[in-house]
Amino acid sequence: MIQVRHSASPTSAETATTADLRRDFLVQDLFAEGEVHGVYTHDDRMVLGGAVPGTGQLDLPAWDVLGASSHLERRELGVINVGQSGHLLVDGEKHELDHLDAMYVGRGSEVSFAGADAAFYFVSAPAHATYPSVRLSHGEVEPLALGEPACANERSLYRYAWGEELETAVLQFGVTVISEGSVWNPFPPHLHDRRTEVYLYVDLEDDDRVFHLMGQPGATRHLVVRNREAVISPPWSIHSGAATGSYAFIWAMAGENNAYTDLQQVPLEAL
Repeated sequence: MIQVRHSASPTSAETATTADLRRDFLVQDLFAEGEVHGVYTHDDRMVLGGAVPGTGQLDLPAWDVLGASSHLERRELGVINVGQSGHLLVDGEKHELDHLDAMYVGRGSEVSFAGADAAFYFVSAPAHATYPSVRLSHGEVEPLALGEPACANERSLYRYAWGEELETAVLQFGVTVISEGSVWNPFPPHLHDRRTEVYLYVDLEDDDRVFHLMGQPGATRHLVVRNREAVISPPWSIHSGAATGSYAFIWAMAGENNAYTDLQQVPLEAL
């Protein structure tokens, strides 16, 4: 099952109702046992999805909207396990993934998901070249410490694919883990004018919520987001958020390039 989302203009977001914003930018119900669900966004042609194998095995679909015989015929893929232990089969080779472990899969591969307690989040983007597939252990990635407790924005940035060390065509992805007692990510905000970014919020308790800020700097809006829900962030939109409890979020980008530092800071005076 896949939805198709069309690009939205920044001016339409300024006057949209809450229901309009949730319809266009919020992604719900990605994770259902025994199924693969996805969303195709026309913003940089990204696909985001969830696969929950249960007791069986699920293949990465070649949805009709892709116009290809296999999902990765012209694409590259990032996968992160947001559940418990499971494994990927990449061209028949088994790769074990624990919670928040990841895998980059190069163009042209075939992928299947397995693991009774696993829940796999994935993002794909068009690729102009083929690069080797790589397993990425969360515990072995050296995090970048950001923020400070006094500003309630202390967090650890785990960069899995970010334009250095691991070669990709355009895809970047990783995980940011908010420290206990902090709530903000990232603040002050910034823009990625040459790339679309998508976020999946994870590891929230059932009663907790993230207030995700979006929109142009001078006309911000917000979405209230639950555990394992995602937000599509177009190039014209800021992205920031605060939550009522502990959480992490998976970020993924695709677009003009794969330079992680290709961004524009937004001063607080512009908000």
